[in-house]
Amino acid sequence: MARDAIAVIGSINQDFIFEVQRLPNKGETLTANNFSMCSGGKGANQSVQCAKLGAKVYMAGRVGCDSFGDMQIKKLNEYGVDVSYISRSKDTYTGLGSVQALPGGGVYATIFTGANFDMDTSFVDNIEPLFQKCKIVVMQMEIPMPVIEESIQRAKQCGCYVILNAAPAKPIDLKVLKLVDCLVVNESEAAFYVAIEIHDVETAKKGAMKLLDMVGKEVIVTLGEKGSVLCNQAGTIHFAANTSVQAVDTTGAGDSYIGAIATKLLEGEDMRKACEFASRIAAFTVTRVGAQEGMPTALDIGACK
Repeated sequence: MARDAIAVIGSINQDFIFEVQRLPNKGETLTANNFSMCSGGKGANQSVQCAKLGAKVYMAGRVGCDSFGDMQIKKLNEYGVDVSYISRSKDTYTGLGSVQALPGGGVYATIFTGANFDMDTSFVDNIEPLFQKCKIVVMQMEIPMPVIEESIQRAKQCGCYVILNAAPAKPIDLKVLKLVDCLVVNESEAAFYVAIEIHDVETAKKGAMKLLDMVGKEVIVTLGEKGSVLCNQAGTIHFAANTSVQAVDTTGAGDSYIGAIATKLLEGEDMRKACEFASRIAAFTVTRVGAQEGMPTALDIGACK
């Protein structure tokens, strides 16, 4: 069987975005400048970016038996994501996210996990065919850890390349973490695992080198407007971010970055070129409101300077 696809295993949310000038004080009711409903969840976002860049991608996750679940499946399908491995929970609602978006791109978010956490390792049994047909498997940490760890082990048994976005950072079996081919974390997530403060490129390089001892092949530390750092056996390299763009909403930037990485690796590019490409894609995403809506398509690539 030809392995010509990406499997994204993770969260699916309905997001409510409130554009505000500032955060409300305790007891204060603040009027938003604007409001929008968007599809979200790190897993769904990453699958959408892969699809918008032309990759064949399967999304594996769970939504509720509610209108939000209907909307998420419909939206993913419209973007070109294969939704045949999304199941429905009869016991809880689709995952929800409330996002306060501030001027300049800053965001504060609260999520309700819902159906994203209504799964156990039997869920992995049901998506087993994905590990046979996909070259790359992408995961995050917005679903139960036993599902993540079991998925990593089965993916590696089938020879898949595994990308783990450890977001939000949580404890993980170190033997399982060692199976991961590429770990992607931001500053705070990296600090969680290596117990050192990470606040700039140099500390990110130190943290990435420590993480490399814990992971199979490669580590990426994303630094927002400071770019990203790639660390592997060849050394460390910093990729500068495009700071000339006007950031409007940074919600999906990290997911956009990972989707772009996975797509380029599927196409056969090396990790350095994948990181360079992903930096351009993420910079484009922050110029638009809404994670999935703001992500560029293959036709937009020329504008991703």
